[in-house]
Amino acid sequence: MSEQSRRVRRRRVFHIPGFDPIHPRRYRELYRTEGAMQAEISGYQLVVKATPAADTFSWTVDAHIDQHDISTRINVLVWSDIVRGGMAQTIPATYLQLLRTAWLYLRTGTLRRLMRMRKGPVIAALYPVGMLLSQLVIAVIMGAIIGATARDGMLWAIGQSANSVPAAVGGVAVLLKYMLWLVVVVVVLRWFKARDNKLFAYYLMHDYAFSADQCGANPPILEVRLQQFTDQIAAAFNDEVDEVLVVGHSSGAHLAISVLADLIRSGRVPAVGPRLALLTLGQVVPMVSFLPKAGRLRGDLAFLATQDALTWVDVSAPGDGCCFALCDPVAVTGVTPPGKRWPLVMSASFTQSLSPARWRQLRWRFFRLHFQYLCAFDRPKDYDYFQITAGPVLLADRYRDRAASRSRIDVPVSRYTAFDA
Repeated sequence: MSEQSRRVRRRRVFHIPGFDPIHPRRYRELYRTEGAMQAEISGYQLVVKATPAADTFSWTVDAHIDQHDISTRINVLVWSDIVRGGMAQTIPATYLQLLRTAWLYLRTGTLRRLMRMRKGPVIAALYPVGMLLSQLVIAVIMGAIIGATARDGMLWAIGQSANSVPAAVGGVAVLLKYMLWLVVVVVVLRWFKARDNKLFAYYLMHDYAFSADQCGANPPILEVRLQQFTDQIAAAFNDEVDEVLVVGHSSGAHLAISVLADLIRSGRVPAVGPRLALLTLGQVVPMVSFLPKAGRLRGDLAFLATQDALTWVDVSAPGDGCCFALCDPVAVTGVTPPGKRWPLVMSASFTQSLSPARWRQLRWRFFRLHFQYLCAFDRPKDYDYFQITAGPVLLADRYRDRAASRSRIDVPVSRYTAFDA
C-alpha cells in the first residue's frame, strides 16, 4: 500500500490511565498544555476541544502536521471510581493492607525476582511500606513522650513522686498516660494521611494492594469494567477512521493488554478497516504478572504477542524509576510463545530527548517523570506522543523499521508462568 493511501486522516484514541483517583479532566488539560508546548517546539499545529461523551471523558484534536490535516477523538476509559473505592480505607485497614501485600510479595519470592530486573520500581514499591512504618514509629514515639510527660506533670502538680504515689493516683496517672498516647498516635497518623497528596504513601500502598488483594487476579468489578472498555473500542471500528489506537499508561498498560486480547479473541477486529494499535507507556506489568493468580494476564500477554491484527509498541525510559524500563513484559513473565512478534520495546531516552536543563529540573521528581511519556520533550527524538496520537502516520508505519532497544531485558524471570488458555 502506498504512503499516501496509508496516511491517517481520522483516528480514534482510547487512553487507559493507571491507578489514578483524579477526574480524567486532568488528562485533557495535560494534553492541551503539553501538546501546545510540543507543537511550538516541533513546528506543527494542534487545536484541542472538549466534547461531550455519555460513557467516557473525551476531547477532539485537529492537527496540521507535515502539510496534512488530521482529526482525532481521544477518549479516556474511566476507572477512577474503582480506584477511589480501593482507596477508601481507614488508617488501620491501610496498615493491614501493608502487612498482607508485603507478605505476599515476600513469601512468593516475587519481590526478589522483580529486583533482578530493575531496582527503581521495587524501591518505589517499598517506599510506601517504609514511609507508613516510619509514620507509625514517629506517632508512637511522640505519643509515648507526650503521655509520659503528662503523667509526670500530673504527679508533680499533686505533689507526688513516681516512687511513692498511692495506687489510686498511680492508676489515674497511668490511664492518663495511655489515653494521651492513643490520642497522639491517632492525631499524628491522621496528620500524615492529610498530607498524602505530597507524600504518596497511602496512594502507592493502595495501588500495590489493589492487585495483590487477589494475588494478581482482577477483582470482579474491574472485569466488568474491562468488558465495557472492550465494547467501547469495538464500536470505534464502525467509525470512518484509519486507526484505532489504545494507550495504556502505568498500570493501565496491563488493563489495555487484557482489553485488546479480549477484543481480538472475540473476533471484533475487522480484517479490512481501521488499523488497531497498542501503545503501552511506563508499564509496570511484572508487578502483576509475576503474582501467583495472574493467569488471566499471563495468557493475554502470550496471546497478544503473536497477533497480526495489531501493532504493539512498548515505550519506557530508564530515567523513570516507577516503571520496569525496557523490560519486555511477555519475555520477563516467561510466557514467550512460538512466533512472538510483540511488543516492540523502545526507549523514550529521557536523558537525550530532554535538554540538560530540563532533565535537571525533572530528574528527582519521580512521579512527574512517570507522566513524561504524555508530555512535551524539548529535544524530541523518534518518540512524540502528540504526533503518535494526532499525526498523519500509523503507529505500524512510524516504527516499521525501528529496532528494539539493545538494552532491553528479555530473559524469563517470573516464578509463575501458568496462564489461562
